[in-house]
Amino acid sequence: MTTATYALTDSWTMTRRELARWGRQPVTVVVNLVFPVMLLLMFGYLVGGGRGVSGEYLDFLVPGMLALTMAFGLEGTMVAVTQDLNKGVIDRFRAMPMANGAVLVGRSAADMLQSALGLAVLLAVAAALGWRAHGGAAGLLGAVGLLLLFRFAMLWIGIHLALVAGKPELVQAVQILVWPVGFLSNAFAAPGSMPDWLGTVVQWNPMSHTATAVRDLFGSPGGEPGHLWAAVLWPLALLAVFFPLAVRRFARLSR
Repeated sequence: MTTATYALTDSWTMTRRELARWGRQPVTVVVNLVFPVMLLLMFGYLVGGGRGVSGEYLDFLVPGMLALTMAFGLEGTMVAVTQDLNKGVIDRFRAMPMANGAVLVGRSAADMLQSALGLAVLLAVAAALGWRAHGGAAGLLGAVGLLLLFRFAMLWIGIHLALVAGKPELVQAVQILVWPVGFLSNAFAAPGSMPDWLGTVVQWNPMSHTATAVRDLFGSPGGEPGHLWAAVLWPLALLAVFFPLAVRRFARLSR
């Protein structure tokens, strides 16, 4: 068996381990799926105003909510990583002939599957509310790909921070750092309606680039084709930094 096959086999074993938790903790899975739907309904019908948005606000809001969903909900993975560290599970894995980082890869794969399911649920609810993707099947698939790429980058940032925090009780404090990324963005309003300094911050936010590119692929208000490359390069740059940092941190813990 080659080294790559060995690593993939170990990672798939760890992925199945994480998926088995879904059956033991169904409430957590359901809550993670329902929470973005509640946000969509709240901002769309309760407090949503769509400042600076031209066109139907729901068409503008849905891509922003999809991007926001990819940034939030990292605490489940972060807590699972820290619990494995503190309960001695990682110590048992260290005694096995397992590829370094397979535990982290398995956890991230399970998170990505749940994120894909969450996207499907949110898109179905949005369609039920009357939202439509006007960019065709290719645009829809491209948008989903961008969203999952952004999620993958945010996920490895979360895994690294969880390894640094080391304890489940510290995860909540670290998770607060995600909120500025989510709300200092163009998810709910156009940057042009904000003060100049705030609009500049919002435009530089990686999540704003993803939301704008997704709007363009959906044919929604607020979409700009020039943001597509930024929506790809920002997550890749974040992955290039935090993926090796997380694996290196884990390797140090394994010594």
